[in-house]
Amino acid sequence: MTVTHFCIVRHGETDWNTEKRLQGQLDVALNATGRAQAHALCKALNEEAATNRAAIDENKAINPAVRTAFAAAYSSDLTRAWETAQIATTALNIAVLPAPTFRERHYGTHQGLTSQEAARAHPAMYHLHQNRDLHYNYDTGESLASFAARIEHGLLALAEKHCGQNILIFTHGGVLDIIYRLATQRPLDTPRDFPIPNAAINWLSHCTAGWRVTRWGDQAHLDQALDELR
Repeated sequence: MTVTHFCIVRHGETDWNTEKRLQGQLDVALNATGRAQAHALCKALNEEAATNRAAIDENKAINPAVRTAFAAAYSSDLTRAWETAQIATTALNIAVLPAPTFRERHYGTHQGLTSQEAARAHPAMYHLHQNRDLHYNYDTGESLASFAARIEHGLLALAEKHCGQNILIFTHGGVLDIIYRLATQRPLDTPRDFPIPNAAINWLSHCTAGWRVTRWGDQAHLDQALDELR
């Protein structure tokens, strides 16, 4: 059974993370903490690469063409993810490819607002947001159902393209929320009870039997990381 492994990383911290503003597809850059997290991530991913290369060398059943830890690296083209990717892959000798499919969800009228501001400005809409309504699209944004379909389609396309390889993806908190629910078969409309810290390392695998989370929310390389719900 051929297994494809995904290492998926949320971008480093931004000022809007600290202010708890809904960033969506607005283009917000990393702050100083976020850049430091990306550098720490660089060291951690290089160690991951060394470990994976050793495992590949020892496992003769693995396709001998797969000789590096990561066969490919992709990133959302939004600045906070792209900058994280550029810093974090410095030691990996791999080119990062832009992947708009893994952009954050478009939150329409809520983008740029804190929870308190959204609740005051759009109380009825905010209620739908809080209750994870599958079809609510913030008037000009993206529904949860269509967002989830976008992410699942993107993952399956990469799983097919890189079958049996290790893939690195840099993305966003909302995307990781969808990915975790997909891998654990959790409903989209239930409250989140799992962490998604900035710059944490997450591993999952894909084969004919489906998806499986193998490691989640690893922050061992970080002093502290924010989770947008905490």
